Amino acid sequence: MAEIPTAAISRLVTYLRILESLELQDVSRTSSNDLAERAGVTAFQVRKDLAYFGRFGTRGMGYTVPILKRELVRVLGLNRSWNVVIVGMGRLGQAIANYPGASDYQFQYVGLFDVHPDLVGQQVRGLKVDHIDTLSEFTRLNAVDMGFLAVPPERAQDAAQALADAGVKGILNFAPTVIQPRAAERAGQQEISDEWRGVIVENVDFLAGMKRLAFYILNPHLKDAPAPEEPA
Repeated sequence: MAEIPTAAISRLVTYLRILESLELQDVSRTSSNDLAERAGVTAFQVRKDLAYFGRFGTRGMGYTVPILKRELVRVLGLNRSWNVVIVGMGRLGQAIANYPGASDYQFQYVGLFDVHPDLVGQQVRGLKVDHIDTLSEFTRLNAVDMGFLAVPPERAQDAAQALADAGVKGILNFAPTVIQPRAAERAGQQEISDEWRGVIVENVDFLAGMKRLAFYILNPHLKDAPAPEEPA
């Protein structure tokens, strides 16, 4: 498979959201032009993004909405269950835990963790908040695919390290800071330490988004415009 740009994966998520909306409206067929208009991209971009993963439509007839939706669910790995723990159960962590719809995509919260004595022991959506020191024991007894970090920025690195040490391979970081994998020296060179091998970190930085938005409001002409239509 060719190297797939990160932006293309983000657009697949947008296409899936559009297809779900169309299905709710009992729309059975769509086209690259229709998806493009709804997603704010070009039809060529839609076709290019989908072509990374196969052929889903018929020239001149477009796409069958339920079939394309099913295929995007498969491509994005949303046809299987994902077990998630949340580290940091303050206001943000509790808001994430209570956010509706996660279970619709097979994301199941299986563990909640914090260090604050006022939070440890509380119940949130039927789960008890445990101390972060018990995380490794928890993952030894329970399969965990992802960890969400909802901690203050000064604690994010230690919390991410705790997840990596516990064998969690996917980290969604809501703290406005960069997570640095631990390095180990081997043969005189710095390499990523073993517990970080294969760990994927995704950052969700609300403040960075607000800063970009402020800049583009003041400089709308600098915002990337859709690329011109190219031949299929």
